[in-house]
Amino acid sequence: MPSHYPHAHAAPVRGVADSLFRMSSTTRKVTLGLVQMRCTADPRANLAKALARTAEAADRGAQIVCLQELFTSQYFCQVEDHKYFQLAEEVPGPSTEALARLAQERGLVIIASLFEKRSAGLYHNTAAIIDADGRYLGKYRKMHIPDDPLFYEKFYFTPGDLGFRAWQTRYAKIGVCVCWDQWYPESARLTALAGAEILFFPTAIGWHPGEKAEFGARQHGAWETIQRSHAIANGCYVAVPNRIGHEAPDGGAGIEFWGQSFVADPAGQIVAKASVSEEEILIVEADLDALDTQRTHWPFFRDRRIDAYGDIGKRFID
Repeated sequence: MPSHYPHAHAAPVRGVADSLFRMSSTTRKVTLGLVQMRCTADPRANLAKALARTAEAADRGAQIVCLQELFTSQYFCQVEDHKYFQLAEEVPGPSTEALARLAQERGLVIIASLFEKRSAGLYHNTAAIIDADGRYLGKYRKMHIPDDPLFYEKFYFTPGDLGFRAWQTRYAKIGVCVCWDQWYPESARLTALAGAEILFFPTAIGWHPGEKAEFGARQHGAWETIQRSHAIANGCYVAVPNRIGHEAPDGGAGIEFWGQSFVADPAGQIVAKASVSEEEILIVEADLDALDTQRTHWPFFRDRRIDAYGDIGKRFID
C-alpha cells in the first residue's frame, strides 16, 4: 500500500525543500458554509430565512454556501398531491435572483436546491449554482429519483437530463448532486472526473418515526458511510447539508429529519458535523492542496481499469 502521508518519505535536499516551501506559501484554501435549518409551510419565510442564514455564513467567513434540498418548502413528497406543483418555479427565476443579489453583495458562491418548473407538466428537482459575482453558472437536475414510503418523488420529478457536471467558481471547481444521488458511486465518480474538487449533496433525509428505534442507527450510519466513501474513492471533499425538524404537511406520522450535516475530507474523515435537532451553520475550511496529496498517495484515478468497465452501462450482467 502506498504511504498515507508525504512526510513518510526521506527528507528532500535543500533546493527541493526551498521549492516546496515556496509552493506551500501559496496553498489553496476555501471556507465552506452549510446551512441546516427547519422549514415551514411558507415559501417566502423559508427563502427569507435562507438568505439571512447565508449572509450569516458570509459574516463567519464562508466563501461557498450550500443550502439543503428543497429549502423553500417543507418536504412535500411525503404525499402525492397535485397542489404541491404550485410550489415550483423557473430556474433561473425569483429565488435564484434573490440569491444572486446576495452572492454579488457578499462575494459568495451559492448552491440552491429548488423545485423547478421546466414546462407545463415537466418538473425537476434542481440545484442552481451562482458564482461570487452573482452570475448564474448553471444547474444540475437530480438524476436518481426515489419512490419509497414518504419519499414519493417520482410523482413530482422527471429524472435529470443534464448529466454529471462540475463548475469552475471563483474559489474552487465544484460538483453538485442531490440527496438520492448520494447512494450511487457512479454519481460521485463521474462528477469528480469532470474536475470537481468538492462534491456537494444538498439533502432532505430522516427517519420514519415508527422505524427509528429499530433501524435508525443503521440507516444513518449507512448514509454517512456511503458519502465518506465517495470522498475516499475520489480523493475530494464531500459536503452534505441536511434539514432538521419533524414535518407532516398533510398529517400522518411524517418524517423526523436527522440533520447531522457534515463535511468529509479527501481521506473520508469527518472534519465537522452539525447536531441532530438544532439549526446550525457549519463553517469548514477546506485545503484544496490536500486533493493532490491524497490522489498521488492513493492513486485510484491512475489505477482505474477503464478498459474493463464497459458492463457498467448494463442494468444487470446475466
